[in-house]
Amino acid sequence: MKPIYKEYLFQKNYLVAEGDGAGKDRFEVLFSLAALFGIRVIAGEKLAKAELIPFVSGQLGVNVPEPFYRGFPRSVRALSSDTLLFDQVLHYLDTYGLGRWDEAGHSRFETLLERAAFREDTQVRDFTIVPEEEALALLAGSVGDLLLSSRPLSDSQYALVLSYVQDFSPEIERCASKNTAVRLLADSRDLRFARFLSMSDVIKLADEINFRSYGNENLKKLNLRNQDRKFIAAVMDRLFQLRSCDIRTCCEKKAIWCGLLHHIHYRPREELARRFVACMRGKENLSVYSEFEKALAEQDIREAVRTLREGKGSGALLRNLNYLLSRCSTNEESALVTEAIDGGNVVVLIQLLLEYSGYRGKKSPRDFRFTSHNRLKVHHETEEEVEKRRSLISEGQAAELCRAVEDKLREALRGRLGKVYIDPEMKRIALPVQENTAQGGPGVLPKGSRLPLEAGKKIRAFTYWEQVDDIDLSVIGLDEEGRQTEFSWRTMAENQSEALCYSGDQTSGYHGGSEYFDLDAEAFRRKYPQLRYLVFCDNVYSDLNFDECLCKAGCMLRDAEDSGEVFEPKTVQSSFRINCKSTFAYLFGIDLVSREFVWLNAARQGSERIAGASSLGFLLRYFRAASVINMYSFFEMMASELTETSAHAELIVSDRSEDAVVGTELIRSCDFEKILALMNR
Repeated sequence: MKPIYKEYLFQKNYLVAEGDGAGKDRFEVLFSLAALFGIRVIAGEKLAKAELIPFVSGQLGVNVPEPFYRGFPRSVRALSSDTLLFDQVLHYLDTYGLGRWDEAGHSRFETLLERAAFREDTQVRDFTIVPEEEALALLAGSVGDLLLSSRPLSDSQYALVLSYVQDFSPEIERCASKNTAVRLLADSRDLRFARFLSMSDVIKLADEINFRSYGNENLKKLNLRNQDRKFIAAVMDRLFQLRSCDIRTCCEKKAIWCGLLHHIHYRPREELARRFVACMRGKENLSVYSEFEKALAEQDIREAVRTLREGKGSGALLRNLNYLLSRCSTNEESALVTEAIDGGNVVVLIQLLLEYSGYRGKKSPRDFRFTSHNRLKVHHETEEEVEKRRSLISEGQAAELCRAVEDKLREALRGRLGKVYIDPEMKRIALPVQENTAQGGPGVLPKGSRLPLEAGKKIRAFTYWEQVDDIDLSVIGLDEEGRQTEFSWRTMAENQSEALCYSGDQTSGYHGGSEYFDLDAEAFRRKYPQLRYLVFCDNVYSDLNFDECLCKAGCMLRDAEDSGEVFEPKTVQSSFRINCKSTFAYLFGIDLVSREFVWLNAARQGSERIAGASSLGFLLRYFRAASVINMYSFFEMMASELTETSAHAELIVSDRSEDAVVGTELIRSCDFEKILALMNR
């Protein structure tokens, strides 16, 4: 079985036993899984085989290089800031100046410590071993659910879908996301995927090919190969045959269409195609947004709402609510806009709820967040843009909108499920509605999800890399207003303490490089009382993107006085591959007041090589996500009845294996695809 399938199932707590028959050394394998990795096999024990050991090792990162300071963290705390700085300078000169990459370079000044044997309490992971046939059935279900999602998939989710489609050629009846359909069409060149698209989506297809094949993000400067031109023309011909030609929507991008038609030398073959080309090259603009803007200019809110809803659908109305409400001059007009909300699009309703909860009405600079090619883009308003802004709504309007959206959401979800048991811990888990910029791997949760930090434990964040000179792990502190304080290689020589300790930048050695941070949340809160949140970031300092090297990042939960090795697999909470087409990624955060670990996991578009060079204030919305809507409240809305125990439920929502009941469906926080399928039912 392909590694991509086994790795995906590992994230769901499944191990795949390949081949026939039981393992000869299954008792030794089961003992090793428990002793080395803290994995308890709760089903399929007879299928345990020796090859599972190196596979799990690779998933949890057993070969992570040791840090620059071998006695980390105690030996680092004993050194002065001047010694720390001089130590690292010597190391860099040795590595980069003399080119000594064959062995790890270490501190010249630290006192070597004899590490005690590992004796920390760790959380047990419950896994099931399944044969290949059952594994393929699980994969088929996951792929089907991912295709039902109207949200763009993350790169790891999409890679799974593409590989499965190419290997097994399943009959695909529905692909709810235009983004997913475009990517499948571009990668497979199978014209059957065109039936999930409209003519306006051809622009997305050209953009996808232009970016993936040529690294070009500017559609106005196309230079496609002849085979790509012919393919785009063939897709257009198929859409004309299917009569899937939304001319009014295409009019919104007439200039881009004119350039594309000229570049691919498109020749219409039927009457509909000829009318389309004439319209794109003509002067008349038939777009819905032109009529919409005309109605707003005439201050006719009712007509603007009708035009947008009928011409573009309820989704477009929802996406322009702020714009519409800001132009309402009376409560009656605001009510007209709010009442026009269609509750059929559950995902958009959830996004609106997240967007407007905690809305501040003051006219201050905003952060605009959007995605491009599965990378987060952020635009910070300039002072000039703030002054010219016309789309400011009041906090009262935002609160009223939130109430209306929540009512619509409850109405849309009511009665979808029968008897449901929900573990109260699901109140900490956010919903996976914004995961397309996320990286995949063991322990990954939806953005905004929270995990409590145990008393007496510290967080050890790590990153390691190969095939690149230098990657930097950094910590950025944020106060309640988003003002930030940097803790990184540039500042840590002066800031080493019991609260936050930095391992030093291990750049040399055969296995690659590594960096670590140790955080004692309680001590940090005392030392920096003005900071509320911490954000851990990874960035490539060398002139490469993450997808051009091998990089993993994650965290361990360690005792305050840790024992054993610096990297102990049994303590790993998450370990995920960072392979985005950019140099910057947000990993996770810490809420210092509630003492909770918060998932962020987002790839940012850009080429920043230093963590503190960009603003991170916009990330505050993720820290609030689980308090607005979470797994518990979502399934509570859908349940016909909530049960007090899992024994009487028809559906169980829990991460605890003891809540599972044979024959009853179980949904866990890692089951993104099942949750997305329920949203799009």
